[in-house]
Amino acid sequence: MSEPASDGLPPLREVVKRHGLEPKKALGQNFLFDLNLTGRIARAAGPLDGVTVVEVGPGPGGLTRALLAAGAGKVIAIERDPRALPALAEIAAYYPGRLQVVDADAVGFDPRPLVGTGPARIVANLPYNVGTALLIDWLTEAEWPPWWDRAVLMFQREVAERIVADPNDRANYGRLGVLCGWRTQASILFDVAASAFVPPPKVTSSVVSIVPRAKPLPCSVKALETVTRAAFGQRRKMLRQSLKAATPDPIGLLTASGLVETARAEEVSIEGFVDLARILEGSV
Repeated sequence: MSEPASDGLPPLREVVKRHGLEPKKALGQNFLFDLNLTGRIARAAGPLDGVTVVEVGPGPGGLTRALLAAGAGKVIAIERDPRALPALAEIAAYYPGRLQVVDADAVGFDPRPLVGTGPARIVANLPYNVGTALLIDWLTEAEWPPWWDRAVLMFQREVAERIVADPNDRANYGRLGVLCGWRTQASILFDVAASAFVPPPKVTSSVVSIVPRAKPLPCSVKALETVTRAAFGQRRKMLRQSLKAATPDPIGLLTASGLVETARAEEVSIEGFVDLARILEGSV
């Protein structure tokens, strides 16, 4: 795809060639060269003046450049590929004091000490191989509301559909949909065709907006993870059977929560899973 607009920095294709940044499949890398598209993603994050943005997997920095051009007060770019660091250093020099590049694996990395006390947002074209794991980490943080006030993230379309799914979408509703629906309001903003990436993936991608709920239903994260993992781990079975992985008395748990023992996981609402988690927590 062409690389239309210019922000005053060299074209991304030139940057990639100069630094030997051919995307690596092992790192889940698919680069976006279209600055109109990266600009659209940055705008989807809302007004960025004075906002600290955490970006995961910036690669050659296409989205990084769009975020800075959109007025982000500071961008913290977490990149594990050392080949990308010189390209990102060029962007940092172009935007003095506004880009902090962190040479680290985002999985297990805590950006909060770098973020400070002001508003913070996560905006990223997430590497496909770690995107879901990162999202679950952010959704299950101990403190809530979390350190971020919004996340605008790109996933494979099938993952995006699972993020926003509810019991009305039984094909996609699962553990991820329960966790997201419990603590956030999530919506798919727009799709991105495979042809927009280098190399083009075999799937369509989607940009998702995830906004934390100020007061989600009170519940233990650990207990909710336990019941959803058990229920959806054997989703074809009735809950009286699948919940044996969470409790020795699944029928007692279901009776206490008002759920019929013949129900299956995809038939239970988010509120129903929260009730199950509360009762489970009280019984152990």
